[in-house]
Amino acid sequence: MAFTTGSQEETIALGARLGALLEAGDVLVLTGDLGAGKTQLTKGIAQGMGVSDDVCSPTFNILMVHEGSEMPLYHFDLYRLESADELEDTGLYDLLGSDGPCVIEWGEQFSDEIGPERLDVYVTRLDDEAAAGEEPRREVRFEPHGARAEKIVAALG
Repeated sequence: MAFTTGSQEETIALGARLGALLEAGDVLVLTGDLGAGKTQLTKGIAQGMGVSDDVCSPTFNILMVHEGSEMPLYHFDLYRLESADELEDTGLYDLLGSDGPCVIEWGEQFSDEIGPERLDVYVTRLDDEAAAGEEPRREVRFEPHGARAEKIVAALG
């Protein structure tokens, strides 16, 4: 399943719809180039979960915890990691399947370690469709792995 968003606000709105569907233990792996819109989608997810603080990419912290209205959002950015051995120090293993959803940017290289029950989210800038100087639309494609991820995608549809 895929959606196309035409602005930053639309990407955030899609994320908010997604965030409202999440439950404790859900795992989302966000994949896309730098500037694709992964963090904007995560801002929306946080909104949908009732998070009131500002959400930015935790590139230098690796993990940011945002308190939602019912549960925390664990926002990981694994961009700076070079090997799976480094995951042990991130807290990821402690938080997978815990009391809030995990949104993991740049986690695609660690899919074996993250596990088979997850929702892969691909965010792509549609640069070829944009006129010169125009902000391109984004395609946000969902690939569910497991029954819970399939339920989330069906509810988004």
